[in-house]
Amino acid sequence: MPTTLTVNGTEHRIDLPDDVPLLWVLRDEIGLTGTKYGCGVAACGACTVQIDGEAVRSCQVALADVWGAVTTIEGLGRPAALHALQSAWLEHQVAQCGYCQSGQIMQAAGLLARTPDPTDEDIDTAMSGNLCRCGTYPRIRAAIHAAASALREA
Repeated sequence: MPTTLTVNGTEHRIDLPDDVPLLWVLRDEIGLTGTKYGCGVAACGACTVQIDGEAVRSCQVALADVWGAVTTIEGLGRPAALHALQSAWLEHQVAQCGYCQSGQIMQAAGLLARTPDPTDEDIDTAMSGNLCRCGTYPRIRAAIHAAASALREA
């Protein structure tokens, strides 16, 4: 039986088995390739998206278990404008290879939604499940602080 899924504000009618991971629904069925496959076991964070504002690993959420609206990296900013995190990522030159960055940003967005003025410890704790093989963690932390400041000022 088809499932209706709201992704980035758009409803999609999905006719796939209930146990298909959300990651593959997003990438293969809907065509949103910003969400990356990393490990397939929720250990790296490359596939992080938000469901009702909560950062989750899309490789481990079955289609039938999606409980609300999904936001991917493609839907994070407003049309024709970057989200404060995306701007901070550019300003702080966070990305090297860039593969993990959509998951990093989506995880950081979840953190800032809960904690508008995070400490280094808050950031380290929230981001600990998102791996970056390039080791850009200091720049990630700096970008999150900058985005938090920009969001508080807006």
